[in-house]
Amino acid sequence: MAEILPDDLVQPFQIDPFGLRGRLVRLGPLLDEILTRHAYPEPVAVILGEAIALAAALAGALKYEGVFTLQTKGDGPIRLLVADVSSDGAVRGYAQYDEAKLAKALAAMPGGASAIGDSVPRLLGAGYLAFTVDQGDDTERYQGIVEIVGKTLAECAQHYFRQSEQLQAGLKLAVARAGEGQAWRAGGLMLQRVPPEGGLAPIGDDVEDAWRRVMVLMSSTTPDELVAPDLPPRRLLWRLFHEEGVRVYETHPVEARCRCSRERIARILLSFPPDEIEDMQKDPVTTVTCEFCNTRYDFPAAELERLARA
Repeated sequence: MAEILPDDLVQPFQIDPFGLRGRLVRLGPLLDEILTRHAYPEPVAVILGEAIALAAALAGALKYEGVFTLQTKGDGPIRLLVADVSSDGAVRGYAQYDEAKLAKALAAMPGGASAIGDSVPRLLGAGYLAFTVDQGDDTERYQGIVEIVGKTLAECAQHYFRQSEQLQAGLKLAVARAGEGQAWRAGGLMLQRVPPEGGLAPIGDDVEDAWRRVMVLMSSTTPDELVAPDLPPRRLLWRLFHEEGVRVYETHPVEARCRCSRERIARILLSFPPDEIEDMQKDPVTTVTCEFCNTRYDFPAAELERLARA
């Protein structure tokens, strides 16, 4: 099994002979770039990193041309998480949170910030988890929504699959600072049991046994293994599943890349009602900051006036 670069990729694989399909996600510089653009507190950075790794794993299972988006919205301290992955591998994400509510929630949690891994209810609160596939204006957008249920983001996604897709899926996510410079890294492991063709054939005992075995093997993976910069993804898969017969496929590279631009922001501004555009022109400069990449766009009043006349 040939080694490959260890970072910023989705590695598809299959457990033979039972057709159990999976993806291993490994994020390094990509995640560090996204998280360090904002001064996120550690609990926010960790759960946003998990959301980005989860979005990459889920997008890797789909055939689409456009953008796959994962979003959580709740009444907890972290009121919004957004992570999206385009079909050409561009990844971005951001979080919105209430600093005072976050501090209060962490103070009330045993272990504080070090115990955030299983504290989704306290950090996200009551709300929903949504998955969206947007393939452009000429196609119907697909969206699946489910209530936030589970102690971890992985458990929330598993609940979605049980409720909305009637699929069995195993998920494991890890986010930590690791390697030289203690940069942010993330890993994700996802396995799915694909229903028999037509969905009506009975599932054999051998497949049931194989599913239980691979779930046990997957649960044995440590967070350190998932994020380790010196453990190539294929080596980790071989370590876990070689006795079951693991087959790997071509890797899909991903990169941190925002889709914002000055032209796109200008179009958004000009979509506002004329009276609002006039109000903007009363200020010497109108500033718009991209929530994803934190890039700042300044539009002098004269430029807004010129755009409005165009």
